[in-house]
Order: sequence, then C-alpha cells, then structure tokens
Amino acid sequence: MSNDTVTDRADHADRVEPLEPVGQADRAGSEEREERKEREEPEGDTVTELVRLLDALDALPDSIRLRARSYDLLHLTPGAPVVDVGCGTGLAVAELTRRGARATGVDLSEPMVAEGRRREPGADLRVGDARELPFQDGELAGYRAEKLYHEFGDPARALSEARRVLAADGRVVLIGQDWDTFVIDSDTPALTRTIVHARADLIPAPRAARAYRALLLDAGFDDVTVEVHTGVLTGPLMLPMLARTAGAARDAGAVTADDAGTWMAEQTERARTGRLLLAVPLFVAAARRP
Repeated sequence: MSNDTVTDRADHADRVEPLEPVGQADRAGSEEREERKEREEPEGDTVTELVRLLDALDALPDSIRLRARSYDLLHLTPGAPVVDVGCGTGLAVAELTRRGARATGVDLSEPMVAEGRRREPGADLRVGDARELPFQDGELAGYRAEKLYHEFGDPARALSEARRVLAADGRVVLIGQDWDTFVIDSDTPALTRTIVHARADLIPAPRAARAYRALLLDAGFDDVTVEVHTGVLTGPLMLPMLARTAGAARDAGAVTADDAGTWMAEQTERARTGRLLLAVPLFVAAARRP
C-alpha cells in the first residue's frame, strides 16, 4: 500500500463567503432525480467557483503525480481507447491524449463540458451519464473515474456499466476521497468530528472509496489493487469548502449556528497564521476485466 502525500503549499489569501444555507439537493441522498439534476444544472457562480478550486488543486505537483500514477495503472498502449468518466473540464482527457491514448471524456455537467471544449477544442468531450455510457459493449481498453463514485446512491450500477464497456483485459482505475475520514486540526476535536460526519451523511455514498475493492470484486473484476495517497492541505485554498462543510452540519441540525460560526472562525484564523491542516485519504483502486 502506498502512503504518498499530496500537499497544498499555497500561502495566498482566498475569499471566504459567510456560511450559506445548504440547498435541498444536498440532502437528496439516494434520490437519483435530484442527484442528476444537481450535476446537470449547477448554477453559474457554483461552476466558476468549482472550476477555480479544481484548477488550483490540479496544479499542485503531487496532484500531477497522482494523476500520472492513475494513467500508469491503466496500462494503455498507443491508440488505445479510454474514457475518463466525470471528466469535468477535460484535464485528464488532454493528458491521456498526450500520452498517445484515444481518450474520451464524459460528464453530466453541460457547463463543465462546455468549459472543457473551450480549453481543448479538439478534445472528445461529451455530456453523458456514468450509468449509461455512450459506448458499445467491449469497446474500450481503459476506464478512469476520479472523485465521482461518492455521488451515486448505488455505485455498483456505475461499475457494472464500466465492466460493460470494457473489452477483455481492459483496465479500470478509480480515485476517490473518503468523506467520513477527513482529518482537520482543531481546538475542538469533538465538534470537528460532528461536523465532518454530519457533512458526510449528506453525500449519497460518502464511503464509496473505501469500498472500491469490494465493489470491483462484486462486479466481476480480477487483479484488484488498492493504494492510499494522503492529501495534505495547509493553506487557505480549502477555506470555502470548510465553510460549506460547517454550513451543511448546521443546516442538518448536527451543530448550532454559533458552533458552526465559531469553528469556521478558528479555521480561518489558522489559515491566516499558517496553522490550518486538512488531511484527506485518497483511495486509488485498479483492476482488470476478465
């Protein structure tokens, strides 16, 4: 098992919005219709904020190395067809193409795909659902999905679709964070645990990443391997996400508004003084379709 560390060394200031109420879609859980709507039609400001955050995280040196590791695990030959599911703005598609693969990206969010097409006009980026991929049976040599499976109330359905589109000996690589095991340094550890677990409980499948091995085996894949890479963030980059986390716990009734505000004020001060620390386990699983 790998214990590589992905580190945020950013020391620039970032704007933190006041705690906002969490929308009802965040509470959808297994309600697939709400889940689909949220990913298809994010608000413009939300897309801009998300793209900005993803760009900053993707540019970190250790994030680059983690993506490269996932590409290596695909075992692709030149010209091999591969899909990146949940491709966002298409960064992995562009990088896989530069490695010689015939890469396609699929994402449910039209605004994200549109931004990807703007950035990479020649990239094959499509709006589509991970549970209904636009490929024939056995068409692909590789399947990659990063930070996606926690969004599905039934991750096994998406993995069944992955198996369908892969040819014999095709490779699948999954990357994802475990939302229930975020580690956040705080003067109030009990409150922090409550906030982390309350936010995780609002996600359709917060522990999907730790279940990758079982999911892959249950779906009929062979040669399953799992690595854990720890993301460590120490700058202000994640303050907006922490604010949403505290707001979600407050709106769920897990903590009071005063406690959420006090906790967020502490994290903001930690970021200002260089004492913020957030550690996130990132599971990387790979397997072969028999």
